[in-house]
Amino acid sequence: MRRRLVSILASTAVVLLLPIQARGGQPLSGTLKKIKDTGTMVIGYRENSRPFSFLGPDGKPTGYSIDLCQRIGTAAQQEVGLSTLEIKYVPVTVETRIQAVANGTVDIECGSTTITISRQEQVDFTNPTFLDGGGLLVLAGSGIKGIEDLGGKRVAVIPGTTTERALKDVIHRSYQLVSIVPVKDHNEGLSVLETGLADAYASDRTILIGLIVGSKDPKRLALAESMFSFEPYGYMLRRGDAAFRLVANRTLARLFRTEQIALIFQKWFGSLGRPTGALLAVYLINGIPE
Repeated sequence: MRRRLVSILASTAVVLLLPIQARGGQPLSGTLKKIKDTGTMVIGYRENSRPFSFLGPDGKPTGYSIDLCQRIGTAAQQEVGLSTLEIKYVPVTVETRIQAVANGTVDIECGSTTITISRQEQVDFTNPTFLDGGGLLVLAGSGIKGIEDLGGKRVAVIPGTTTERALKDVIHRSYQLVSIVPVKDHNEGLSVLETGLADAYASDRTILIGLIVGSKDPKRLALAESMFSFEPYGYMLRRGDAAFRLVANRTLARLFRTEQIALIFQKWFGSLGRPTGALLAVYLINGIPE
């Protein structure tokens, strides 16, 4: 009897010590294990990167990137076998977004962050989710159509962004004297332009269009014709978390292979026109087959 009891306890201990497994039979680790253990996924969002990630009229995070990340959350929930999943939102800024992912404050950053090699020293990225480019927001009638018209003028830009780096490079190559006005976010960039403290605000063109659409007097603003950089967006994840990255990329690929991505684009960018040929190529290339 004693020998049988020892055998039962030993087999029970083995069962209790078996790691939690995902649908594919692999042991859960990293973010997926955290999601399984806590029943939550934490999304980092930007408060004013319209139309990608911003606070809506109801005070809740919304936008193109939020829509895509919510679908990634649903896929993660199914992957770990949870009946329900709570999504928590944590605001991040240009200065805090990379560290928030790297130190585990958020599980995924869903904003308008450009994929770069240097950033991949600290975090991983999903496959590209959008393609944008650097542009200039100006006052209507200013005569500024591109970088070549900035000589002797003041340009506002958020420090530490890929836009700032590209702007400084193109200004340097144009041999012009241009004053850089640092601002903390898009709202301040629009404010210094409207109040005359800057002659232009540099950021990604889609975000600049969003600022025009959401401004009090859209007719007072204009988007300069030229684009001075290309900005492929992706969602930041912790480095070395291949299982969670696979869930995210599989979700995005399935969206890009169907008309769902067209509906999401229409929802957030419909008033801005059709997707560019370059963006369509991003969707087609990253609609990776199963």
